[in-house]
Amino acid sequence: MARPLLAAIFISGGINALRDPEGHAKMAEPFLHKAVTSKADQLPDQVPTDPPNLVRIDGAVKVVAGTLLALGKFPRVSSLALLGSLVPTTIAGHPFWEEKDPQQRQQQMIEFFKNAGLAGGLLLAAADTEGKPSVAWRAKQVAQEAGKQVQDTAGTVQRKTGKATGAVQRKTGKAAGKATKAIESVLPR
Repeated sequence: MARPLLAAIFISGGINALRDPEGHAKMAEPFLHKAVTSKADQLPDQVPTDPPNLVRIDGAVKVVAGTLLALGKFPRVSSLALLGSLVPTTIAGHPFWEEKDPQQRQQQMIEFFKNAGLAGGLLLAAADTEGKPSVAWRAKQVAQEAGKQVQDTAGTVQRKTGKATGAVQRKTGKAAGKATKAIESVLPR
């Protein structure tokens, strides 16, 4: 239930952006001018820099990634895509720090922190492993198991080396005893 509920706001916002890209572009134009349009000559020709097309791309990302998240398909990747879309949208759409009117500032601040809360939900969704151990946990377990096997092997080698050394010492002792007896038997007393 959590993923579809989280995804709903993004799907809805993406559809609205696709229906009215020019209206959304007007609101985002100051941010887009600073972030993209002013640097258009440094970007490849294939990268769109006009605000309406950027809004359309953002809307499409929200609809596709939101739908994937709602359906539970690629939830971690779709959460990160939505997060990547949410950050510039929040900065462009709710710059409360630029508002002079206290009521407008308060309203923009509420919207900004609402989006910050959504970002937190997306981070949780991106980190969620659906009850399966994470890659880091599995790697740690493999490393611990390998360490245990190395210790067990080292212990086995030490035991076998100890037994072999003991056997060699016993045989050496017996041989030395026999050699001593043989020498004593040939030497005059």
